[in-house]
Amino acid sequence: MGHRRDLGRHPGPARRGLSAPTGVLERPLVERLVALLPVALPAALTAQQTFRDGRYPLLDAKAAGLAAAAVALVLRAPLLLVVGLAVIVTAGVRALGG
Repeated sequence: MGHRRDLGRHPGPARRGLSAPTGVLERPLVERLVALLPVALPAALTAQQTFRDGRYPLLDAKAAGLAAAAVALVLRAPLLLVVGLAVIVTAGVRALGG
């Protein structure tokens, strides 16, 4: 129980909250970046996990599955179909020894 009183006297980042001044958040560039981050970060992580093995670029079954998913997305397939197609293609390439 003593911890709760300590937090009240010494607010850390969790108690204060992390924020930026309103003027910074309302800039058009910042607004565009904030809108793109939820898409860009997972895309970058997916690309790194798919195409790299340690220090060297890699093309394997994961890359084939991602390519199949990309094609399905371009053709505007439903998300469940996109994921299923990626899984099937990845499994098929792995089964063929890729």
